[in-house]
Amino acid sequence: MNLSSVCEEQTYQEVHRTHEKPLRNFLYYKFGDLEKARDFAQDAFIKLWHNCSKVPFNKAKSYLFTIANRLFLDEIDHQKVVLKFQHRQHISESQMESNPEYVYQQEEFKDRLEEAVSSLPEKQRTVFLMSRVDKLKNKEIAEALNLSIKTVEKHVSSALKTLKDNLDELSGFKI
Repeated sequence: MNLSSVCEEQTYQEVHRTHEKPLRNFLYYKFGDLEKARDFAQDAFIKLWHNCSKVPFNKAKSYLFTIANRLFLDEIDHQKVVLKFQHRQHISESQMESNPEYVYQQEEFKDRLEEAVSSLPEKQRTVFLMSRVDKLKNKEIAEALNLSIKTVEKHVSSALKTLKDNLDELSGFKI
């Protein structure tokens, strides 16, 4: 068997058969999670297949372990970012919830929003609430109120514009 090109199916299968278990174990020792180790080992083999023309047979093992290690390090970096974000978000939320000024501003904004929504023309308010609160699609609203889809779209658009104009806090937000 000519083992010079990893792109040949037989050669690739031989590389996979020979290195699958050691690569999986290597990742298992790093992650401590067998499922993750299997997934990441498979990802390394996929990368080998995609780059088979660049990897000679005698370098396939080192290529696989290098790729697996990079995938592991990338995953660790990703988890650090996720944890940092979750921690920051948790601190921010708990700080805000315990801040009386924030609670007061939130209640005040809620009252102003309810007042602004109630001041919309009846059909516009109905369509807007069905869209944003009941989460109905424009087609469903049109059928329920016997309106055209374009009319529903116009009512929602007009309501959003009015609310943005009336509530300066919403001027930069997409609602």
